[in-house]
Amino acid sequence: MDSTLAKGLAVLEWLAREQQPRRVSDVAAAFGLARSNAHRTLQTLRQCGWVLQDARDSSYRAGLRLFELGALVNDAADLRSRLHPVLAELARACGETIHLAVLDDADIVYLDKFDSPLPVAAYSRIGGRAPACCAASGKALLAALRPDEAALRQRLGSLVAHTPNSIVQWPRLLAELERVRQQGHAENREEWRLGVCGLGAPVFNALGQPVAAVGMSVPSIRFARTQVRALAAQLLDCAHAASLALGYRSALVKTARLPSPAKRRPA
Repeated sequence: MDSTLAKGLAVLEWLAREQQPRRVSDVAAAFGLARSNAHRTLQTLRQCGWVLQDARDSSYRAGLRLFELGALVNDAADLRSRLHPVLAELARACGETIHLAVLDDADIVYLDKFDSPLPVAAYSRIGGRAPACCAASGKALLAALRPDEAALRQRLGSLVAHTPNSIVQWPRLLAELERVRQQGHAENREEWRLGVCGLGAPVFNALGQPVAAVGMSVPSIRFARTQVRALAAQLLDCAHAASLALGYRSALVKTARLPSPAKRRPA
């Protein structure tokens, strides 16, 4: 165990539970630390954005970053519980591996999944990650967010080839995301793992924001064009049902085109 990391986390949790500003001497007494050690720990937490220091009396308190992370974890758990039955229905209908994913910077993270009962199946795991630009769920979410090229480059960084099919040219990726927006779902043709293809469609909340994606992982041997059309139709129905479950009421979710961003009213 990293004792320095463990100490910092313990101090952070203690400050959050105290619910009032504390001085260096309070932290030193609570953890049996030398004042210099307590001060160094608090300054590290401050510099990393986890702790705030009051300039008037040099006291410390936990920052809102903890609240932000807690809200994200709660949202993820809520998404999984609310959409689990919808994904289960799709899994029963198509027999392929189904998952629920969200964006985390340049990656997607799998929140929920249903394994395929078929002898040859694609594998993923809850908590696993994949590059958003290579996975169908990631491309579906990136397309739905409609970032401009600068924002997309900032989010994704360098485009890395994970297989010979990975898209590593920015013009190709931008064209791919536009195609996804037009047809309403994304495809992954062995771009992340050889032998594994996939489909992904965005899920919208009550505000019309893309908050997750329903994904389907399919072995490449079952990814012929006729099969893809049938599976994509089932996937879009599932994404539509999932969006309705989150309070989204626009019929546009089920059409080929994704909803446009809301127009701003003049100030």
